[in-house]
Amino acid sequence: MKKKTIITAMLALIAMMGLAQTQTATITGEVPAVKDGTVIGLATGSLGHDVGTVQNGRFSLSVPVEDVTLVSLDFMGEGCPSRTFNVILRPGAHVKVSGTDCLYPLWKVESDVPEQQTQNRLVDHCRDLLEKCMKLELAGAWKETEPIRLEITKRELDILPLLPIDAASIEKLYEISISAKVTKDFPYLEQARALEKRFAAHAPQALKTQMDEIHANLYPPRLLQVGNQAVDYELFDLQGNKHYLSDAFADGRYVLLDFWAIGCGPCRMAEAEMKDFYEKMKGKLEIVGISLDDLPQWKEHEFSKRIAWKNWNDGFKGINIVSSYCDVHAKPYYVLLSPDKRIVWKAMGYVPGYFMGMYDALNGLPQDNTSNLALVVTKVEADANATKVSFRYYTLKEYPFAVARQSYIAANGKRYKVTAADGITLDERTFVKVKAHTATEGTLANIYYSDFTLTFEPFDTKPATFDFREGDGEDVFVIRNISL
Repeated sequence: MKKKTIITAMLALIAMMGLAQTQTATITGEVPAVKDGTVIGLATGSLGHDVGTVQNGRFSLSVPVEDVTLVSLDFMGEGCPSRTFNVILRPGAHVKVSGTDCLYPLWKVESDVPEQQTQNRLVDHCRDLLEKCMKLELAGAWKETEPIRLEITKRELDILPLLPIDAASIEKLYEISISAKVTKDFPYLEQARALEKRFAAHAPQALKTQMDEIHANLYPPRLLQVGNQAVDYELFDLQGNKHYLSDAFADGRYVLLDFWAIGCGPCRMAEAEMKDFYEKMKGKLEIVGISLDDLPQWKEHEFSKRIAWKNWNDGFKGINIVSSYCDVHAKPYYVLLSPDKRIVWKAMGYVPGYFMGMYDALNGLPQDNTSNLALVVTKVEADANATKVSFRYYTLKEYPFAVARQSYIAANGKRYKVTAADGITLDERTFVKVKAHTATEGTLANIYYSDFTLTFEPFDTKPATFDFREGDGEDVFVIRNISL
């Protein structure tokens, strides 16, 4: 073969390989009831972003795909429910969506992708209940949706054995497995487990990791609670080096587990404050970031590469370690471990000021402020006349806070009422006043704090520790085991 011919053939092969890797699928929609300008979000895996808007009752999306890909669409506009709309694509697929209302998860989807046919059958089987549930959600009647959601789950479990075992049916079983994990006394657990066993025997190899997640949700390991000894796990870093969770403990350090994902906005928002906290706690605390992303996303994303602390993954999207340490599958989720490897605190989500409060608590009076890391006790004065407790609260400058008049401290099996407040007025909103950091831009620049003191009735007998509660409601400030 001539040299020119060989080069031409090689270039053609390279071009074909490139096309195979960068093919697209298209989704077009005719949805006249949706208002112009409604934003369309699209997510694959844990990554999501805005991809377009509805204009003149139409939209058109071009989505890069390499293989069978499940994408979740979200229409963010007036009259649209807060839900996702699963569409399954293959390279070169042309999907047509149409609907006459704003209940987009029920829109008609025309596609020759076999997995989409499975998805359509799932939706059609529960259409009446889904419509009823979404209308209640839009009306704000969330409590009334709970029995309907369970009825939907039962219907889905009943039809799943009749459907192909593919990306759509496995995704639905995955969603059900999460409900089973977080719902106390889930009524259909045995039915879900039987279905998982059947699916596992016939699932495509490409979906094995998701089947492992389903199994872990339906057969979760023992959930560790505050005070329990930490359980070790094998993980590895971006370079493929193997580590164990226990490797992070050294020289009497605390270890903070940070369960995160690239597509989690609060996880990325927390980075600046966490980095500042990490630098100030050098030698006293190690952070272990545990990625819940699949390996390609975790390894390739710019955010993952710039993490300053330990950035590890178990290769299974955190299936088992999350089940051991996290009460719910939420991101971010933080677990603080003591130098003797016991769980000290757990916290779900990120609120600016969390790590400033954690720094103060770890370097000041011993206390357990796990229910709200941004509130910290800075000083306690107790005598025969009164007990004065000084607090500091961190939050964004524009966010007010309030402390209820029903606040009390508890010790010796007794409650001691609040009698006075200095720096705040009880039951009234207060804005934080003092800039907490020298940063001039970003989240750190906008975190402020306020100091205040509450006076309580005196202790009958001075205890070693006491608790503070802002009343008996569920969503109240609580700090336990405050040391005298």
